Amino acid sequence: MDVTEFQQWVKQYYKNRGWADLDIFVRIGFLAEETGEVARAIRALEIGRDRPDEAESTFEENKQALTEELGDVLGNVIVIANKYGISLEEVFQLHKSKLAKRYSE
Repeated sequence: MDVTEFQQWVKQYYKNRGWADLDIFVRIGFLAEETGEVARAIRALEIGRDRPDEAESTFEENKQALTEELGDVLGNVIVIANKYGISLEEVFQLHKSKLAKRYSE
């Protein structure tokens, strides 16, 4: 599945679940929450979790958790892009151009 197909899949899936119609400020809250979960997953990978109320996880389990959380962040970013009619292809190209211009030698 390419990025455009995935963006369309997310659009339809979130629409079917009723998630796409949430207020944009609620969506930003979800994005912030998921970003925190990415940070927690990276912490588990890098320095571990040392809490008695959490089971110890393997590197692969922690990596899988990070992969899932990155997907949640991406899903929220896509919903925001869809709300404003922005394709991920456009995001990728604009970001690439911006960095190339900013850091060209």
